[in-house]
Amino acid sequence: MNVRTSGSVADACPDASGESRGGRGPRGSREGPGAGPDGLGLDPDDLPDGLVVADENGRVTCFNAAAARITAVRPQEALGRPLESALPFEDLEGRRWWQLTDPYGGLATRVGQPERNLLLPGGREVLVSARYVRERPTGPVRRLVVQLRGTEARRRTERSHAELIATVAHELRSPLTSVKGFTATLLAKWERFTDDQKRLMLETVDADADRVTRLIAELLDISRIDSGRLEIRRQPVDVVAAVHRHVQAHMAAGQSAERFRVRVAGPLPQLWADPDKVDQVLGNLLENAVRHGAGKVTIEVSPALMKSRTEGTAVTVSDEGPGIPEESMSRVFTRFWRGSKRGGTGLGLYIVKGIVEAHGGTITVERAARGGAQFRFTLPVGAPAFLSQG
Repeated sequence: MNVRTSGSVADACPDASGESRGGRGPRGSREGPGAGPDGLGLDPDDLPDGLVVADENGRVTCFNAAAARITAVRPQEALGRPLESALPFEDLEGRRWWQLTDPYGGLATRVGQPERNLLLPGGREVLVSARYVRERPTGPVRRLVVQLRGTEARRRTERSHAELIATVAHELRSPLTSVKGFTATLLAKWERFTDDQKRLMLETVDADADRVTRLIAELLDISRIDSGRLEIRRQPVDVVAAVHRHVQAHMAAGQSAERFRVRVAGPLPQLWADPDKVDQVLGNLLENAVRHGAGKVTIEVSPALMKSRTEGTAVTVSDEGPGIPEESMSRVFTRFWRGSKRGGTGLGLYIVKGIVEAHGGTITVERAARGGAQFRFTLPVGAPAFLSQG
């Protein structure tokens, strides 16, 4: 029996093709011990996930460092022992896993077990999947390959999802309660209200409906960003005109013209980007500066040089408010971060970062010269290939 914890995976453990040591490799050639795709050996301890291999008799022949870390079982205690003794897994109902699945004596058509959450004695949770290696279809199991992963990452994801659900439920409750209350009142007592009262109620319903729409749009954006499916429809974008539109919108909402300063350092390269997404980024940064900052809000647009040495456009939004504490700078673009207690979902800057990076750009935050917050995002020119070939 070949018992070891280090050396080549081809020696101690199955290779990527599922062939045993000295067997045919992925390309049909005979590969000697320690030979990999590049001719170099691979140490099992280099693998990020836990790897446990049992031979045809069910005894452990490979137990890498990650497996020891995840299970808190020392390799010396596992090697050479029966698999069900070295790793006495139970499912969440308390049933012994190896007896339940019976990898060596069960159906000969099975090829493995999908990943599932199992428990070791003491309650340690481990994500376990298995592969049954046979010399021929329906033949006896010659090797059992088990992959182990810790549950920490899954728990973090589950907590993040739970926080998102709680945030969404909280943010939806208020506007939906308002919409339901006003519409029910109008339907029941329409004749008793004056036209001005009806108009006020309907305007409130309209504003709350817009709030719900924005929240749903944020959720869709987060889903697309997290899954890498955020679509960018590039076309020529006039960033300066977009900045002026947002400033005019804030002035129409009651802000003083003296509160805004727009600076343009030209000439600017022609920017190809998604205009709706650029509007979303500008809208979020200006709204944050107006709502959470103080003093004059300065927006600067200038040409920039990207890390790839290509042309780009940079937009800087700064205010003269209290700024962001130094210890919070690293969390600004994470989910649910809020700079103050003035409401909001805490998702806006997370979405802004996702949009900018989907364009191939970058975004940073630091203290402004006058003490407020300063956000700067840079987008590459992003011109289509047919233009650069001309």
